[in-house]
Amino acid sequence: MKTTKYLLYFVLGTVVLFLASCEPRALNEKDVFLSEEQVAELTADGTVYHLDDFLDKFMTERGNFASDTCPYRERSYDATHELYLYSVDTIPTNGPGIYIRGRITTDDYAGNFYKAMVIQEIVNGEQQNLRISVDLGSSHGMYQMGQEIIIRCNGLAVGRYANQPQLCIPSYNNNIYAMNASQKVGWCPGRIQGSVFRRATHMIGFPEVSKLKYDDLTLSDLYRDIDLKPTPNESSMRSLRKADGRLVIIRNVHFTGEFDNNGSLAKCDTLHPDSSSNANVFAPTTDNIGYPQSRVLADDYNNKIMCSSSEYSKFAYFYIPGADRHGVTNCANYVGSVTGILGWYLDKASTMASNGLTGYEWSVTPRGIPGIGIEDVIMQHKTTGEKWVPEEYDPKQK
Repeated sequence: MKTTKYLLYFVLGTVVLFLASCEPRALNEKDVFLSEEQVAELTADGTVYHLDDFLDKFMTERGNFASDTCPYRERSYDATHELYLYSVDTIPTNGPGIYIRGRITTDDYAGNFYKAMVIQEIVNGEQQNLRISVDLGSSHGMYQMGQEIIIRCNGLAVGRYANQPQLCIPSYNNNIYAMNASQKVGWCPGRIQGSVFRRATHMIGFPEVSKLKYDDLTLSDLYRDIDLKPTPNESSMRSLRKADGRLVIIRNVHFTGEFDNNGSLAKCDTLHPDSSSNANVFAPTTDNIGYPQSRVLADDYNNKIMCSSSEYSKFAYFYIPGADRHGVTNCANYVGSVTGILGWYLDKASTMASNGLTGYEWSVTPRGIPGIGIEDVIMQHKTTGEKWVPEEYDPKQK
């Protein structure tokens, strides 16, 4: 018995030592945050492209994924000008490494960039930007605003969703219950799987929010830089797409209390945001269709741009500045700035084909409001100087 007992102790002790030796090594700083020397080693097998050069080389107008038997969604193609609002180009899996790098400009705490981010690269003092669609919940907990990342793009794809370029994977939409489903079934950019993205992505150094570049503009300045109503041709559209994702501060604007009603402007109402998509909040319901909701911003010279938000954001049912349960008459009195991501969203090519562009396709998407995420909407009463304090719609308030 004694011999058996000692033998058992020996075996158990050996197993414990074996298991202890198999414990994974604790991560250290160099494992998580690469130095420039490590970046050079990582990318020695290929090329690191500037973001605009990456789009020029790998994103074509038609893409290479659709076919006659399995097309893009029907509403994406403008045959008059041979332009595609939706496209997918696959990136070679094998061969030299294909890399891009940039600093994250977005934050998803407030919910306006759910499973999405934008990266920024500064080239010759100017912004270059690209959206990334990634299937990671709370992704910004790991990939924080101000964090520089480098991505090996081999085996991924690049394409356009409603004309907005993004790093992605091919995705086929067959939702026959969607509004205008017959126009929307087809190929489009989809989210990169979380495990694939983590494997392809490395962080460079620590997050440094101070290194983000903001283009500080009035609307007059902005529309001197970009075309309010671009010409529907490949050259003009290429320039427009490269402006997408730009990090901007729009100064001296106010909400008008209006929304874009299919190319014309209409006044917001005071109904419950659960039932009215026209309510005077940032983003009332779309009945789960999911398109971005827009509220009109204007300056004193009648220049306009949309403030775009998701109905799923944490501030979706907060009144726009100056609005309340009585209406929107006070909106013009609250003036200030809106910071966010510049975009040109259009999902219906027939609008271009008919030269029906209105200028309302341009938008700025804030990352949050005071008290919820990044404070990107800062306004005050132009007479009293009183700061705008966000207020949520209250169905019990009379």
